[in-house]
Amino acid sequence: MIKFIIKGILRDKSKSLIPIAVISVGVMVSVMMSGFLNGVFSDVINQNAKLDTGHLKIMTKPYAENKEQLPNDLALLEIQKLIDSLNINYPDLIWTPRIKFGGIIDVPDASGNTKSQGPGIGIALALQNKESRELERLELSKSLKRGSLPKSNGEILFSDDYASKLKINPGDEVTFFGSTMEGSMVFQNYKMTGTVKFGSPLMDKGTFIIDILDAQKMLDMENGTGELLGYFKDEIYNDQKALSISKNFNLKFTQSDDEYAPIMVTLKDQNGLRESLDMGDAFSGVFIFIFILAMSLVLWNTGLIGGLRRYNEFGIRLALGESKNNVFKLLLIEASVIGSIGSIIGTSLGLIFCYYLQEVGVDISEDTANSTIIMPSVMRAYITPNLFYIGFIPGLFSMLFGTALAGRGIFKRETARLFKELEV
Repeated sequence: MIKFIIKGILRDKSKSLIPIAVISVGVMVSVMMSGFLNGVFSDVINQNAKLDTGHLKIMTKPYAENKEQLPNDLALLEIQKLIDSLNINYPDLIWTPRIKFGGIIDVPDASGNTKSQGPGIGIALALQNKESRELERLELSKSLKRGSLPKSNGEILFSDDYASKLKINPGDEVTFFGSTMEGSMVFQNYKMTGTVKFGSPLMDKGTFIIDILDAQKMLDMENGTGELLGYFKDEIYNDQKALSISKNFNLKFTQSDDEYAPIMVTLKDQNGLRESLDMGDAFSGVFIFIFILAMSLVLWNTGLIGGLRRYNEFGIRLALGESKNNVFKLLLIEASVIGSIGSIIGTSLGLIFCYYLQEVGVDISEDTANSTIIMPSVMRAYITPNLFYIGFIPGLFSMLFGTALAGRGIFKRETARLFKELEV
């Protein structure tokens, strides 16, 4: 029967060409938009996790309340003891300290006078600790633009835009002016080894990186850190698991009288990500629903036109004794075949566009130049397994729904009038 229906579709293109074209375009847009939105949301999550939030983050309660001010005087202390405890209780996570601090970078000339100067944000990472995976996580080797990565103490890495602004090159000496954890002034010389491109306009403006041991010594934070970040060992964020871990950890300190008791927060509970991502997911669902409804209405009209053209065909089949249920059932099977063909074509085209957007992307660096949110400068689509079947949902459903609405006319036919209609 299916073979017979396929032959009918191929031989009579007038009844299948328009529906297949409509479904193909609709499915293509659905797959492309789904892949693009998935890519954008995934990039935002990964970018924030790598550069700022981690999958989980531990801070002191007062630090968490004022973290925009980078209050290192409210930092965590005796972190090695805390890390050892976390490794025992949560073995699925890797914990690594980070210190964020602000200050001024001064670039001297050959005479020792200031050649250029500018404010910057420093990030101290465990660069020399391979177990932290910080170099791989931030992909610093891939992001390297000039020079090399720091390999020993007293070396500093700049964002490429910041280095260009200060007019410095690998090998130059710079001086950091800032304040310690206790509030006293600090002056520290560093040797610039290279520059990197973070891929986030906010980070590329004025960021530099030093090793965590250098920062702890310079800022009087021995065995201390502003933030302790946790990453799942597979580097994939699991919100339900993260929420469970944070809830379990925070319960231990709920009744604590310690003003500087630690608190753990998940990735989505930072930087307003939960609201933004949940809104994006809701938008994606609404988009697909509206698209299915719109395609159903178009295909309903197409089905009505096709039904009128095939009015005599249905009449002859009913007059020959075929039941209305059977005619309607075969009509739905035919719609399923047409929907499948259109969905296959649309999915293939959608995946092609997704692959292009995944490899090339859309550069939005100019639009996000003044952004205060960590987000990628190039928006990309991601080809995921669900894209291979998600297009069949609107493709098949809309065709079946439209055909079912148009096919109601079959049950309204009065067999007694068939012969009179056929005579005409």
